[in-house]
This record gives sequence, C-alpha cells and structure tokens, in this order.
Amino acid sequence: MNPLLRKLVPLAIVACLQAIAMPAFAQSGISLLPEGIGGPEEWTSPEGISSTLKVMLLLTVLSLAPAVLLMTTSFMRILIVMGLLRQALGTQQLPPSQVLTSIALFMTALLMTPVWTEVYEEAIKPYSEKQIGLDEAWQLGTKPVREFMFHQIRKTHNDSDVHLFLKYMQSEIDPETGELYDNYVYFDPKEGDREVPLQALLPAFMLSELKTAFLIGFQIYLPFVILDIVVASVTISMGMLMLPPVLISLPFKLLLFVLVDGWRLVVEMLLESFQVLV
Repeated sequence: MNPLLRKLVPLAIVACLQAIAMPAFAQSGISLLPEGIGGPEEWTSPEGISSTLKVMLLLTVLSLAPAVLLMTTSFMRILIVMGLLRQALGTQQLPPSQVLTSIALFMTALLMTPVWTEVYEEAIKPYSEKQIGLDEAWQLGTKPVREFMFHQIRKTHNDSDVHLFLKYMQSEIDPETGELYDNYVYFDPKEGDREVPLQALLPAFMLSELKTAFLIGFQIYLPFVILDIVVASVTISMGMLMLPPVLISLPFKLLLFVLVDGWRLVVEMLLESFQVLV
C-alpha cells in the first residue's frame, strides 16, 4: 500500500466520524463549546460586546498600572537625582542603572508605605468586603494620593503648574468670566468647592517633581564642578595641556565623596525632602 495513502486513510476516517457526529450533537442540543464560554450569538450581542470592551479596558489599565504607580510617587525625583549624581561624579555607568533603580524603588516603598496603607484601609479593604461601592472606593482611594501630590506641589511652590494644565481644560473655565474658577481644592471638597481633576493634577505633579529633582541635582553638581575647574586650572598652569583634567579630578571626586559619606548624605537629603510632606 502506498505510504501516502496509509497516512490519509486514518484522517479520512476521523473526518467521516466527525461529520456523522455533528448532526447527532445538533439534534440532542449538546454544545461543542466548553461550558460558560457561550457562542457566537452571545459574543456579538450588546451585552457580550460590552463585557469584551470591559476586559480590554481592564487589561489596558493593568498594563499601564506600573507606570502610573511610579509617576504618582517619589520614585521619579529619587531616580533623577541619583542619575545626576552619577553624572556629576563622572563614573560613566557606575553604579549601574539597575542598582540606582533598585535604590529608588526601595526608598519609594519606604516613603509611600503610609500612603499605600491608608489607601488599603480606607478603600481597598472595605470594597473587597463589599461595604462600599466602586465609586466611593475610588474617591476614598485617590484621596491619600491626592493629598501626597498636593503637599509636594505646595511645599515646592509649584501651584502654577496646576493652573497651567487647568487652563487647557474647557470644563474648568468659568463661562461668565473666561477665567479659571477660584475655588479649587486638591482633596476633601466642601460644598461650593471644585476638586482639581486628576487630568491636571498628575502632569502638574510630574512637572513639579522634575523641577525639584533638577534643583537638588544642581546642588549636588556644584562642588564637583568647582573641583573640575580647580584641577583644570592646575593642569593648565603646569603646562599639561594634553592631559585630560577628568583623569586627574575623578580620583579626587571619589575620595571627597567617600570621606564625606556622600551616599548617606544624598539619601538623607532625599528622605528629608519628603519627610515633612508625607
């Protein structure tokens, strides 16, 4: 018998058996789909499409959750300052980016624990126990985060950043005067108050953190720049024009940084910049 026919005969037998079984299943009302999945009619119904969109939206939110979580915490300021410190030292890729990111993550967890604990106690736990609804859980859960971001913006005097983004939200413009409303609050709105929308608060907080991180980075950069200038002046006065000043200043930078316990000072400065605000 031809080898090709040997392979095709079993496939033909299986196909025939399936063709015979399909009408029997249809007559008996037995569904070939797994239980709970439904069929094409259910998938294309308005309720099915709505459920599908909800699942897609949930997956999108979950994929963006890490970025949103980090951008509403102290992570950005800490990581930028650490990166500027590495550039000021002139050590190229040392410490590695993974090390700096890990330090920033652990410091963020330390600083944000009170905020996250309040979110869990006030919103997540009651919602999981079905004591409150989703809308109320959202309001209670965003309040501690709003309060944290408000303190960072207010203490660094960057309230103008919030107004910058509010101006581009048509719903926040008074139709009578054409100006922004003057009764904005960041959290706990009372009667007559307008709560700052998250669409404006989140980018304003990020912009404020960028400004603050660069200011702290400038303070760190300054002594190292002075040391570079001194070393460059000495090498030029000694006629060593072909010798890069960086090769001479780098050991002195590292020695100075170690002698003053620079890592502890930088970490302490960052922690204290948030201590009175959390």
